[in-house]
Amino acid sequence: MTLEGALARWSRGWRGPALAAFVAFVAGLPGMLAVPPLDRDESRFAQATAQMLETRDFVVIRFQDQPRFKKPVGIHWMQAASVSLLSSPEAREIWAYRVPSLLMAMLAAAACAWGAAAFFGPQAGMVAGALFGATLLLSTEAMIAKTDATLCGTTTLALAALARLYAAARDGPQTGRATIWIFWVAVGLSMLVKGPVGPLVIALTLIGLALLDRRAGWMGRLNWWWGLIVVAAIVGPWAGAVTVATDGGFWSTAIGGDLAPKLAGGQETHGAPPGYHTLLAPILTFPMTLLLPAAAVVAWTCRREPGVRFAIAWFLPSFLLFELMPTKLVHYPLPAYGALAWLAAAALSAPLNKSVRWTGAVLSALVGVALAAGCFYLVGEHGAGAAATFGAIAGGLLAATGLVGAFLLVRNAPQEATAAAIGLGVLGHIALSAGLAPRLSDLWISQRTEKALETAQLLPRQGIADAPVAVAGYAEPSLVFALGTPTELKDAKEAAEAIAENRPAIVEQREEAAFRDALRALGVQAVQVAEIEGLDYSNGDDMTLRVYEARDADYRVLRR
Repeated sequence: MTLEGALARWSRGWRGPALAAFVAFVAGLPGMLAVPPLDRDESRFAQATAQMLETRDFVVIRFQDQPRFKKPVGIHWMQAASVSLLSSPEAREIWAYRVPSLLMAMLAAAACAWGAAAFFGPQAGMVAGALFGATLLLSTEAMIAKTDATLCGTTTLALAALARLYAAARDGPQTGRATIWIFWVAVGLSMLVKGPVGPLVIALTLIGLALLDRRAGWMGRLNWWWGLIVVAAIVGPWAGAVTVATDGGFWSTAIGGDLAPKLAGGQETHGAPPGYHTLLAPILTFPMTLLLPAAAVVAWTCRREPGVRFAIAWFLPSFLLFELMPTKLVHYPLPAYGALAWLAAAALSAPLNKSVRWTGAVLSALVGVALAAGCFYLVGEHGAGAAATFGAIAGGLLAATGLVGAFLLVRNAPQEATAAAIGLGVLGHIALSAGLAPRLSDLWISQRTEKALETAQLLPRQGIADAPVAVAGYAEPSLVFALGTPTELKDAKEAAEAIAENRPAIVEQREEAAFRDALRALGVQAVQVAEIEGLDYSNGDDMTLRVYEARDADYRVLRR
C-alpha cells in the first residue's frame, strides 16, 4: 500500500483525530514522566494544587501563605482530580500534576484535525493534527503542569467547532446542534483556565471572518443567549465564590497586578520588541517548519477558499496581537499555531513549486542543525556521564529531522518528507526531554537536594526528622514542592534557629558566614551532611547548597 493509500485509510472518521492525538501523546508522555519539576511557574502551579488538596479549599489559590491571584482555578481543579485519582499530595509526584496538560495537548491535536477535515478532507485534517501534535512547543507544553496546553486544547476545540459551523454555512459538511454546545462549553472552559485569553482569540477570529467575508449572518446560528448562559454556568459559581472569599481581592490583583502590567510593558523582564514571535516560530513549530513557506503561499493564493480564509482569520489577528504586546513569552501564540498546521496540510494537496520546496528545505535544515547544536551545548555546559550519549542521540535525531525532511522535500516528495519529519521529530523530542534533560544534573538543584535529605533521613515526608526544613539563600518553588508546604524560606538567622530546634537547614554559600555567626550566638552547632552545586536557571546564578542537621552537646550526630 502506498503512503497515499495508507493516509486515506487511517484518516477515515474518528481515526484521523485519534491518530493526531496519539502523536501528541507519544511526543509528550516520556518527558512528562522523566523531567523533574520546573521553576518557576510549573512548581508554583503544582504546589498551589497540592495545598488545595491538603486544605480542601478549592476556591482560593495559595502558594504557602501567600494568595496566588493571577489565573482562574480551572487548571488547579484538573490537577487536583488527576492527583487524587493517580497519586497523592504527600507523594509529590510531578507527573500526576502534568496529566491534564498531556490530555489537553492531545485534545488540541485531535480538534485541529477535526476542524481541518471539514474544509480540506479527512486526510489533510489528520496531517494537520499530527503536525500540530508533533510541534516542539505543544509537545513541550504537554509535559508541563501549567495552563498553556490546557488553554490551547480548549481554544482549539472551540475554534474547530466554530470552523465546522462556518463550513456548514459555506456548503461544507453539515453539522448538528451538538457542535454549537461544544463551542460554548470550550469557551467557558478556556475562561476557567486562563481568563480572557481564549475568548479573545476566538473573538478576533470572528472579527477577522466578518471583515474578510463582509458578512456575518452565519454567526447568528451560534445561539448566543443560551451559549452565554452555558459560559456563565461554567465560570459563574467559582467567580462568585472567589469574589466573596477574597472580598474582590482576586479580581483587583489578577487584572491590576497581572493582566494590566503585561499590556502596559514587559512584565517581570519578559519584554521584547515586535518580531520576537516571528523569529521564534520556525523553531517552536518544528518539524512543521518544513512546510511554513508552502503554508504562506497557500494563505495568499487560496485566500478566498473558506478553509484558508478561516485559518487566516484564526492566525493573523491573534498573532499580530501577541507580537504587539510588550510582554512576550514563547508560549503566548500557541493557541494560534493550529491555523498554521491547517495551511501546511492544505499545501500538500497540490504540487509545490521549486522555490517553495527549497525555501522550506533550507529553513528546516537550519533549524534542525541549530537544535542539535543546542543539545551539544547543554551537554558541554551542564551534563555529565550518560548525558553525552543522550545528547548525541537527541542532537542526531533533531538534525536528521531537519535534513531528511529537507532532502525529501527537495526531491519533490512532500508527503514522505512530512511523514519523516513528524516521526523523526517526535523521536528527537523524546530523546531530548526524557533522555537528555533529566541528566543535565547541574540544573536540577531542588531534586538533588531532596535526594540528599532523603539519604540523610531528613526529608519531612519520611516522618523521621523534625519539620519543617528551613532554607536560607535559595527560594525556588521547586524546593517547596519537593519538601512540603511548611518549608521555611527564610534567612541565615532562621536557619540557625531551625538547627537549635533540631530541624534540618539548607544554607546557600552566600549565607554561610551569617549562618555561622547565628549558630555561635545561639550556642549551638551543626554538622554538614550534604553539599549540592549547580545552576539556578531561573536567574542564572551558580548555587552551592549545604544541608545541615544538629549536633548534641557531646558532638554526637542526632540520628532520628
